[in-house]
Amino acid sequence: MTLTPKVRAAIAGAAVALTALLAGCASEPPPPPPPPPPPPVSLAPQLIEQASAYRLYMQRATAISASFADGLQVQQALKVGSAYEPQQLLKGAMAYGAIAALQDQAFVSGVRTHAADAQRRTEVAYAIMKDPTYVLSMPGANSAAGLVVAALGGEGRQLYATGKAVKMAAYDVQRSAWSKAEVPNRPARLAEMKNLSITPLAGDAAETLRLQQAAVGAAPIALTAEPASPPYSPVVVRSLAVAALAALGYGSEEYLSHANAILADPGSSSCLSMSKLNLYQCLAVSKPHYEDVFCLGQHALMDTGRCLVRGAGAAEPVDVNTQPLKIAGQLPSPAQPAVVASQASTAP
Repeated sequence: MTLTPKVRAAIAGAAVALTALLAGCASEPPPPPPPPPPPPVSLAPQLIEQASAYRLYMQRATAISASFADGLQVQQALKVGSAYEPQQLLKGAMAYGAIAALQDQAFVSGVRTHAADAQRRTEVAYAIMKDPTYVLSMPGANSAAGLVVAALGGEGRQLYATGKAVKMAAYDVQRSAWSKAEVPNRPARLAEMKNLSITPLAGDAAETLRLQQAAVGAAPIALTAEPASPPYSPVVVRSLAVAALAALGYGSEEYLSHANAILADPGSSSCLSMSKLNLYQCLAVSKPHYEDVFCLGQHALMDTGRCLVRGAGAAEPVDVNTQPLKIAGQLPSPAQPAVVASQASTAP
């Protein structure tokens, strides 16, 4: 079959067009690679250790029994209740609050979605470092705040309740003769409590590992709470801020100085320091063992617990029909308990 010139021209034109099309396809750039995944959630080992030390003190202090059989038990309990350095305890509480916030996957996901690319992560991280309240604009902040309040406020109330039981025991133990004996070597006892108050506490190895796994989501802590509504206390805000930095990949050792700068609250720091000062003053004038029981219950435990509850912005405990037991000449006379004890000893 012979092609006419017109057909041959049409075929040639189509071939040229096809060649141009193929050339154009070959020159298009390949699709861009997917963005790199966000860095893993990270929290510096030092912060986890601080949280572990806080937890160790709280576990030991809330386990103090109000049933005292002799002066030695009182002194041992006093050592346990006094064994925290205020700044370390506060920093540890907020570090534990950050770990509590990281248990809220909605918050963690919200933070990471809010800063989806590397540039945005850097911008958000530095905004938080500059102003920790920036974290409150993150999705899930309310529910994470609820976990922080529940974790820190709940433990603070538990410590307060332990102290209240110990404080009431200061009345009860007056029925025992040993409680009215003078504490031996009182100046050395006071010096020891002051030394315990400036000695950093090391966390328990097992608890440190548990918190480390919880911080990165490997073994979550079972915490439940209702979302909390603002305004939030500085302790809660700063716990959330450090948790957000961890979720963004800025909570590692490399950025530890920034996290440490965030984990500070002058109000809670002053409260805990005042608790220590009141404890020292109480022990300085305390003479019999039952007065030491009072110092332990009121200042080492109740005052500390109240500071932690207040710092978390939780509802503070309210005492009903309880009278403060004063010392240094103002202590209620032990005569009445002594009479009760005497009557009990002569009863048939």
